[in-house]
Amino acid sequence: MEISSVIAAAQSHVTQLFNQHPDPVLVYHNLAHTRQVVQAAEQISSYYRLTDNDQLIVMLAAWFHDVGYVLGERREHEQAGADAARNFTGMQQLPDSVAQAVEGCILATHIPQEPKNLLEQIVCDADLFHLGSKDYKKRDKLLRSETELATGRNISGLEWTRTSILFLESHKYHTAYCQTLLKAQKEDNLERLRSRLERKQSESLQEAAESESRPEKLSKEGKPPKAEKVRKPERGVETMFRTTSTNHIRLSSMADSKANIMISVNAIIISVLLSVLLRKLEDYPNFILPAIIFLFTSVTTIVFSVLATRPNVTSGRFTDLDIRSKKANLLFFGNFHQMTYQEYEEGMETIMENGEYLYSNMIHDIYNLGVVLGRKYRLLRFAYNTFMFGIIASVLAFVVAAVFFPVKG
Repeated sequence: MEISSVIAAAQSHVTQLFNQHPDPVLVYHNLAHTRQVVQAAEQISSYYRLTDNDQLIVMLAAWFHDVGYVLGERREHEQAGADAARNFTGMQQLPDSVAQAVEGCILATHIPQEPKNLLEQIVCDADLFHLGSKDYKKRDKLLRSETELATGRNISGLEWTRTSILFLESHKYHTAYCQTLLKAQKEDNLERLRSRLERKQSESLQEAAESESRPEKLSKEGKPPKAEKVRKPERGVETMFRTTSTNHIRLSSMADSKANIMISVNAIIISVLLSVLLRKLEDYPNFILPAIIFLFTSVTTIVFSVLATRPNVTSGRFTDLDIRSKKANLLFFGNFHQMTYQEYEEGMETIMENGEYLYSNMIHDIYNLGVVLGRKYRLLRFAYNTFMFGIIASVLAFVVAAVFFPVKG
C-alpha cells in the first residue's frame, strides 16, 4: 500500500468537500485551518519517526478532523468527521484497524481532549498547535468571528478575553515535543491576554466611575431622560481629516521638489565655477571677490536646501505606558519602525477600540505634519532668499570689478 497516494486522495477528497459545501460562518474551521493542522501533524510525526501505517493514520485524521463542520451539526462535528473518514477508508479498501484508529484520533480532538495513545496525542496537539505559536492572535480573532456568526450574538472583547484565558490555562499539550517547542510562546500568548484583560477591566471601571460621578438630570416631568445616543463621527469630520492630510502631503512633496531644483541648479553653478572660472582668476584677479561671493551663495543655498529635505531619525518605539496614557502617535512610521508587527498590531487595536484616541492620533499626526512643513518652508525660504540676493550681489560685484577695476594688459 502506497501511503502517499492515499494521503493525496484524502487531500483531494477533503478539499472537494469544503468546496462543495461553502459556509460563510466557517471563517476559522475551514480548509485553511485543516491545512495548518496537517502541516503541524507532519512536523510532530517526523519527530517521532512513525511507521508508514501510523503516519497514514495521523495524516488521515488530520485531513478529516473538521469536515464534520460542513457535513453535520456543529456540536457533533467530530463524529461526523469520523464517519466521513470511515467512508473514505472503505473506498480506499484500507484495513478496519486503520479506520478505527483514524476514528479514535478524530474523536479525541473533542474538547476537553483525552487522547489515549501517541497517535491521538499527535492529532490533538496538531489541532491546537496555534495556541503556542505567534499566529495565535490572528487565529483567535477568526475563532471569535466564527463563534459570533454561529451563535448570532456579539461577544464583547472583555468576555472573549476571559474565555480565551481560561481555555489557555486549562489546556495542555500531550506530546513531549509540543510541550518543549511551544511552551514559551504559549505562556507569552497567555501573558498578553492577561495584560489585555487587565487593561480592559481598568477602562471599564473608569467608565463606570465617570458615569456614577455624573449627576443624573431630570426632565420637566421629574423623570430621568432617556440615554443620549452616542454621536457618531460625521462624514464632514472624516472628510476634513482626509483633505487636510492630503494637502499636507502635497505641500511636502512641493517643498521637496523646490529643494531639489535649488540643489541641482547650484550644483551646476559650482561645477562651472570650479572648472572654468577659478582657473582664469590668475589672469583676472579683479574677479576673485565676485567669484567668492558667487561660490558662497551657491554653497549656502545647497546647505539649506539639503536641511529642508533631510529626514529626522526617531527612536521608532513606543511603550505600553504610552498607549495607556494616549501619548503614542501610531500613524507616523517614525514612532514604530523599530517595533515588531505584533506589538504594533496591539497598539493599533487599542486605538481602533477607542474613538477618542483614534481622532487624537489623527489630530496629532496632522499637527506633526504641519510642524515639519513649517520647518521645511522656513529653510527653503532662506535658501531661495540667499540664492536671489546672492546672485544679485555676485552680478553687481562682477560688473563693478569689470568696470572700475579692469585688468591692465
